Amino acid sequence: MHKIIMTLSVIAVVLGAASAARAHAFLDHASPAVGSSVQTAPAVVTLWFTQDLEPAFSDVTVTNQAGQRVDLGNARIAPGSPAELQIGLKPLPPGTYLVSWHVVSVDTHPTEGTFTFEVGGG
Repeated sequence: MHKIIMTLSVIAVVLGAASAARAHAFLDHASPAVGSSVQTAPAVVTLWFTQDLEPAFSDVTVTNQAGQRVDLGNARIAPGSPAELQIGLKPLPPGTYLVSWHVVSVDTHPTEGTFTFEVGGG
């Protein structure tokens, strides 16, 4: 009987951990893609997450290699797509750019991260 209770307890913990992991908004994909190199500078960075986001607590910035912001400061959740975060960009010269995001999912779990993309020269 003790083994059965222990086994059920372990299963409950594993399932609980799996549910908690799904309860966060993780970055699913982005445009430009994470680590990509693009020839033409994008006008917008778009991030898609695994859960819907709380607009008041979700933001993204884009900086150049000198740490200067190159975004327009207009981060927003896309209308009709609550798991999509967008920000407009200033015209970008060739170089490497850092995208930094922090979001809160609708169930109040925060996540954050960074990635780079490169704009090619030529």
